[in-house]
Amino acid sequence: MSTGRIRSVGKDKCRLHMVTWNVATAEPPEDVASLLQLDVQPPTDLYVIGLQEVNATPVRFISDLLVEDSWSHVFMDTLAPRGFVKVTSVRMQGLLLLVFAKQAHLPFIRNIQTTYTRTGIFGYWGNKGGVSMRFSFYGHMVCFLNCHLAAHMNYALQRVDEIEYILENQEFDMSDTPYVRDHKVVFCFGDLNFRISDHGLHFIRSSINGERLHLLWNKDQLIMMKKNEPFLQEFEEGPLNFKPTYKFDRNSDTYDTSTPKTWLRFNGKKRKPAWTDRILWRIKPKTPPSEDVDDDEKASTSADEEMDEYPLLVTQDKYTSDMSYGVSDHKPVIATFSLELRKHFDTPLVHVSPLGVWSADQDALITYTVLEDFESSTWDWIGLYKVGFKSASDYETFVWVREVDLPETNEVIQISVDKDEIPLLGGQYVLGYYSTNLQSIIGLSADFQILESKRAVMEGLVPENSNGLDK
Repeated sequence: MSTGRIRSVGKDKCRLHMVTWNVATAEPPEDVASLLQLDVQPPTDLYVIGLQEVNATPVRFISDLLVEDSWSHVFMDTLAPRGFVKVTSVRMQGLLLLVFAKQAHLPFIRNIQTTYTRTGIFGYWGNKGGVSMRFSFYGHMVCFLNCHLAAHMNYALQRVDEIEYILENQEFDMSDTPYVRDHKVVFCFGDLNFRISDHGLHFIRSSINGERLHLLWNKDQLIMMKKNEPFLQEFEEGPLNFKPTYKFDRNSDTYDTSTPKTWLRFNGKKRKPAWTDRILWRIKPKTPPSEDVDDDEKASTSADEEMDEYPLLVTQDKYTSDMSYGVSDHKPVIATFSLELRKHFDTPLVHVSPLGVWSADQDALITYTVLEDFESSTWDWIGLYKVGFKSASDYETFVWVREVDLPETNEVIQISVDKDEIPLLGGQYVLGYYSTNLQSIIGLSADFQILESKRAVMEGLVPENSNGLDK
């Protein structure tokens, strides 16, 4: 167990499950339950999944722009029946970052933004680089950065330069957190591609087979680089108590047995095992007080007052790999964290609810109330979702909010839903208010029942099966 800040904080605790996996252009396995540890207790609140080398051939990449890629589908299909909704995703060629949250957390995940940075071929090609996602989680600014850095043993310094370049150059359109390191918590992970220096192949493999992994730590390039790079020292990582995750023969637990050819066609060396796949995190350091400010002013104007009033404790509970997956020459790495925090708020921006009985035999009514002022828009909408929905766009139907005058705070507004837009078969549903400016669902109703319509009864329609639930 490794802790980001040692201090007593509030009682609210959320569980974060992170995965990084270089999938080497493979298609996803049919079952990702082990990877997601679905039945772990206490249950997970957030899933963050970073993939590298997702198949990005031109034809495949264009098709993935039109519909969700196969990896996104398998995670959504697995998580949606358990009440997880995809918050958003970002992709740059083979790099893919996905975030899922328990439905109850959605109204408190706000100001979502994504960006990316290319580092391949002098910054013009996106086969290497980083994709990131930032958002406010109950008022705490968090950022997730999924990286794929330069390969090969001799490029350790270049990998460090690439991380620093990404951290310094990725920008968000947020005045309080314009850069990655401005966020209260940053998770940096991915195929960082650091290798084990100096030791030969035989020594590395014998250390692994003899479960003497600690003999390899002092020659791990990332651990070595942290000693000389102040910005890397701000990041924490749990102990490497799992086997190196690269390079394996596919569909096996055997390290690389291939005999690659050099450019002169002589036999090259087998790849030495390495911890290429890593998960790091950083708690924003406190700002040292300026020497020009007197003590009284320091006490009243500290930039860290917010951190003291709303502290955040990050504890790593697990850091391991899953050796059961063999579709790639990398094994996936898993880290779980407890985020102990004091919430800035626990009331949604909008209250939304169905009014009266709903069925496709008559028009239905929605009421909504803005509980707190925010930058609303006439492009905001309220979606009708089947319980177990996959993402904000996975609605059955939607209605625009007031088209002309924006609502006043605490004003109760009614909107009508045409009966032809209401599902004939009925079932369990939920309403969600989507903010165009905040790029997120900021209000959810309680689950409610839509009654089976008379037309459905007369026509003898049979419910389909969707998301593992009767539709």
